[in-house]
Amino acid sequence: MSSGAGPLIVKQLWRYPVKSMLGEACASLRVDARGVEGDRLYAVRDAKGRLGSGKNSGWLRQIDGLLGFRASSANGAISLVFPDGRTMSASDAGINAALSAALGQSVTLVKESDVAHFDSGAIHILTTASLAWLSQALPDGEADARRFRANLLIEVAGSSPVEQQWPGRTLLLGERLKLRVTDATERCRMVTLAQAELPEDPRVLREITRQQEAQFGVYAEVLEPGELRVGDPVRLA
Repeated sequence: MSSGAGPLIVKQLWRYPVKSMLGEACASLRVDARGVEGDRLYAVRDAKGRLGSGKNSGWLRQIDGLLGFRASSANGAISLVFPDGRTMSASDAGINAALSAALGQSVTLVKESDVAHFDSGAIHILTTASLAWLSQALPDGEADARRFRANLLIEVAGSSPVEQQWPGRTLLLGERLKLRVTDATERCRMVTLAQAELPEDPRVLREITRQQEAQFGVYAEVLEPGELRVGDPVRLA
């Protein structure tokens, strides 16, 4: 695999204001030392203090139905669209009761404090080359970036998971943002779940596990904060 021929360009940007809910496509994002500003800043917490996720692992607890909600952020205010179409603000007095009723268990919506809401790295990156590879592996499937919940989709020529070569390298993005790729992203059942108009498809995880040892995409840490826009150039230092 190569790093991809031709220029690397920011193709899509995503923010997920509430962990494990659907997020929002953005034209630009501000990135600080923590990561994307407002990303995974809130989470749903169960009665035992574990955070809602698509999997059970340590401080994470699988809570089915979270992908039926969509969260968005405007000037720091978080709005949630429920599966039935209702919209509520995260600051509404009845938000916890409404979420508990919709999810069928007692939960609260909490802001990040001493426990980080990220599974691993601060920034989650995927390339179009990886999606092209998956599309070839599953020609009748839906190799859609939304399944993988990355913050940053980079356009890279070719059809191979090129970012698996990037851990340890530095990415220079836009005018001043600098990221260091730390680890490959290990995938779980969440990439197989139905969301929006995408159907459930267990073959996605099965194929990634068979050919890539369940690794698809990469995590990065922030070396120098900055602003990022769709269309910005990306350089591998």
